[in-house]
Amino acid sequence: MKKLFIILLISLLLLPSFAYAEEDITPNAKNSILVEVTTGKILYEKEKDTPVAVASLTKMMAQILILEEIENKRLSWDEEIKVSSNAASYGGTQIYLEPGEVMTVRDLMKGISMASANDATIALAERIAGTEDKFVEMMNKKAKELGLKNTNFVNPTGLDYDNHYSSAYDMALIGIELLKHPAIFEFSSLYEDYLRQDTPNKFWLVNTNKLIRTYEGCDGLKTGFTDKAGYTMAVTAKRDNMRLLAIVLGEDVSKVRNKETADLLDYGFNTYKVDLLKKKGDVIDSIKVNNGKDEIKAILNTDITILLKKNENKKDYKEKITLSNIKLPIKKNDNVGKLELYEKGTLIGKYNLVSNKTIKKKNIFKTYLDNIKDMITGNFTL
Repeated sequence: MKKLFIILLISLLLLPSFAYAEEDITPNAKNSILVEVTTGKILYEKEKDTPVAVASLTKMMAQILILEEIENKRLSWDEEIKVSSNAASYGGTQIYLEPGEVMTVRDLMKGISMASANDATIALAERIAGTEDKFVEMMNKKAKELGLKNTNFVNPTGLDYDNHYSSAYDMALIGIELLKHPAIFEFSSLYEDYLRQDTPNKFWLVNTNKLIRTYEGCDGLKTGFTDKAGYTMAVTAKRDNMRLLAIVLGEDVSKVRNKETADLLDYGFNTYKVDLLKKKGDVIDSIKVNNGKDEIKAILNTDITILLKKNENKKDYKEKITLSNIKLPIKKNDNVGKLELYEKGTLIGKYNLVSNKTIKKKNIFKTYLDNIKDMITGNFTL
């Protein structure tokens, strides 16, 4: 019996253990979550769905809307914004904008991303939506589109107001959405920079996210503080093929917030790995169009990654490719099919395939000329 006990004890010690995940990695935080960004898998959670004040993490939603305006060419980085009295007098963290001051969208975004500037946030909100209230409506509409269950915004900045709240999980979903816009790293990864260069009012910006400088692979994302929310933080870091996003809410001390956020990231990188199966842009199949005279490539619009524990071996996966019935015209990045990934007969992922180029629909006269040309060259078929 004693020998059996010893054998069992040794066996247990030899098994891979992830008991650390069951401990409270963020003992001083009220809420926290760790996700792997490409798969969306939750690696750690603590009161993730509880609605709470989140302070300036709110601005991540504002940043999404700003970047969407840039990408849709309704706003440009070099556009100069005239600051309103409302924006200049907003209070809280700021870059000390003056009423009537003119600043580029790029510099305002620096102020938001690095200094968590309320005045810069309001200036861009008013430019995009006309008024602060209309911009908040856009934020809440986007929240619904993202499927957020425990979020409601009352202002674009995160200042304490009744009925302004979110949750650690919803903040993670917002963070994942923000990370789909690569331009955010131009700002969130900077540790220091300057505004109002070559003027008597040169302003030194230092990123409020100190992990940018101290944590390997960290390149974002947002920090916050209010009396109601306490110290909050959303931090992303990438090592090898794996990008993690950690959210920590309700901390009492900023240094403890930073440490516990780093502890979350350490847990993720020490315990998990990502197997990159295919890369964004990989050609999956070809599709003949226009009676076989043109061809488009069906390419992946995202990486295909699988999350594994560090001690797990690579697994065997099967792919099922379904192509759509394509009709011209077709634009670059239009959906042309899907790839389904299976493990032991179980569907574990669906991925869109998109067109690698644009092909316009030919008019009747051009089609007629092409047919005449084919008849002459002997390529015409009925």
